[in-house]
Amino acid sequence: MASQRARSRRRTPSWTRLSDQELLELRFRDLRLSPRAPNIQRGVQRLYRDLEARGIRFRPHIWLSEEWFTPDGVPGIAVPFYLAHPRLARLERHIMREAEGGNSREFLRILRHEAGHALDNAYRLRRRKRWREVFGAASRQYPARYKARPGSRRYVHHLGEWYAQAHPTEDFAETFAVWLAPRSGWRKSYADWPAFRKLQAVDELMAEVRGRAPPVRNRARIEPLESNTRTLGQYYRRKLARYRRDRRGLADALLQWVFSAQRPRRDAMRATTLLRTHQTALIASVSRELGLARYSVQQIMRMLIERSDTLMLYVRGDRRDALRNSRWLLERLTDLYSQGKTPHLQL
Repeated sequence: MASQRARSRRRTPSWTRLSDQELLELRFRDLRLSPRAPNIQRGVQRLYRDLEARGIRFRPHIWLSEEWFTPDGVPGIAVPFYLAHPRLARLERHIMREAEGGNSREFLRILRHEAGHALDNAYRLRRRKRWREVFGAASRQYPARYKARPGSRRYVHHLGEWYAQAHPTEDFAETFAVWLAPRSGWRKSYADWPAFRKLQAVDELMAEVRGRAPPVRNRARIEPLESNTRTLGQYYRRKLARYRRDRRGLADALLQWVFSAQRPRRDAMRATTLLRTHQTALIASVSRELGLARYSVQQIMRMLIERSDTLMLYVRGDRRDALRNSRWLLERLTDLYSQGKTPHLQL
């Protein structure tokens, strides 16, 4: 028993016992993290099984970096460092209020999306006429911000924030992720959508590569963690600055104004519970007020519920005030989005 405890202490990195402030002084390379962390490997192996079930021989390689990304031309996926250890995931949540991909469901959703990019690179799919006809030119400049149309049915819904609308490559990756997910039922759920044509195109493209080894097999790892000399403090200062001026800024700020990030009392209701319970009435009210299709308002409500759940928000004050503020929030954001505003808004 004593020897087992000693081995366990040796396996546990010494930095896990540091305070947040002390941890922020460490360099990434000094963490000595591995992408073979159990939670990462479980998700990766599940992805591999999904690909195998579809007859796709491609298996993207995985490495750790600062963020989620798939570099152009590389058939692999970078996974954020904080997913390699629970102590780092807690630090990420403490500073950023969330750890993107921090639970198994969200991890797989993001992984399937990134696998779409990696597979595109591996088989050079964007060069194919069918890909360009359906998704557009991959060479189109990637926008710093994009205009979202929540009511559009020309795009699938997967990661949220209408991400498929950002760029043709994101459109493909989102469509691929929906196609790949077991039991997604896309043939039925998207049957009446224009996006169905894109799912059919992915199905056709996958039939073309099924059973074939990918022509691009390089194992390049871009910005790997083990060569990163930046400290965690430097990383988070830069990330917070970017976060304040970029994505989710307005929606998250307004949500945290309407609801509370701290549980005000033991019996406080979760914000997601309130929004889900009253979503039908709120959607109908805002749809009438703005003269918009109910479906468009539903998409904004869906985003608010997902973000409230991620941020772990609670109702503050009485329910009547919370409902009035929720209606104001839904109306404000729906009005902005209906005008073609970008979801990457600022206050």
